[in-house]
Amino acid sequence: MEGVNDLILKAARGEPTPRPPVWFMRQAGRYQKEYQEIRKRYSLPEIVQNPEVCAEVTLLPVRQLGVDAAILFADITTPLHGMGVELDLVEGKGPVIPNPIRNERGVEALRPLEPEEAVPFVLDTIRILKKELGVPLIGFAGAPFTLASYLIEGGPSRHFREVKTFMYREEALWHRLLEKLTEGMARYLKAQAEAGADLLQVFDSWVGALSPADYRRYVKPHMERLFQELKPLGVPVIHFGVGTMGLLKDMREAGGDVLGLDHHTPLPWAREVLGETPVQGNLDPVVLFAPKEVIRREVRRILEENAGRAGHIFNLGHGILPQTPVDHVRYVVELLKEAEA
Repeated sequence: MEGVNDLILKAARGEPTPRPPVWFMRQAGRYQKEYQEIRKRYSLPEIVQNPEVCAEVTLLPVRQLGVDAAILFADITTPLHGMGVELDLVEGKGPVIPNPIRNERGVEALRPLEPEEAVPFVLDTIRILKKELGVPLIGFAGAPFTLASYLIEGGPSRHFREVKTFMYREEALWHRLLEKLTEGMARYLKAQAEAGADLLQVFDSWVGALSPADYRRYVKPHMERLFQELKPLGVPVIHFGVGTMGLLKDMREAGGDVLGLDHHTPLPWAREVLGETPVQGNLDPVVLFAPKEVIRREVRRILEENAGRAGHIFNLGHGILPQTPVDHVRYVVELLKEAEA
């Protein structure tokens, strides 16, 4: 990528870099006053469906923070509309699906995703960004289990009772549902890469609700298929979940070039378990509310724990929280760049 900061691409391939590249999940969003101003004029779906505005939002943190990568601004449920799912994004709550999938009719009603027809605005945003960016662009999608959680629960959940009950009672139908979601997200991610995304991230945000045995039985085969479908693209793929310390070995076996670590997972332990597999993480997002001396201490701790090993992308253990001080986010980037000196 001539003329582009390629630190994150090198790190994703496990190559040495002068310092760990840094970006943040949810680095564009509610904590920025510029984003809040845009939200006064547009709803979240309206931003995503307007390529010029979506590109502007995606570029905000790159210009404001100096991060080493941009991530496409969208929601993991965005492609579900193209599969025939009716849903609303409710402020402060997240995706709400008025007619959850609970039976065979609901599963079979899901249509194959045709990205160029269903989400042309996402692909147009990527094309606009590729003309503007001096850092790599990350495309992304939700993983089949996490999407199935929303589809079956009808929205966010604490206990995942409905999705796990469906999984246990209707195993064959469960696998049919995940097959459809796997095929749809493979098409979605391929289209993003073909439009110009330099890396891809698969968000399995809620898979930590499963035991390792359940992960292996109900999810892992579909993740293996998803990553196999993406491999011919030649684009690095980050595999991320929350609460996944007990699943990390299986997630590595399922696939992905980089394993994302949440802030509950000790970095030295993960590097020992994963061997040469590159990792991403894993500062606690709440540390960004702390005084700068605490932020400096925690950033340095993570760098010391990594001990200079190649293949480390610095990030949070989950997304930036609302009301996070922008200056504190920028300070983390400055600390990482100091490490290069």
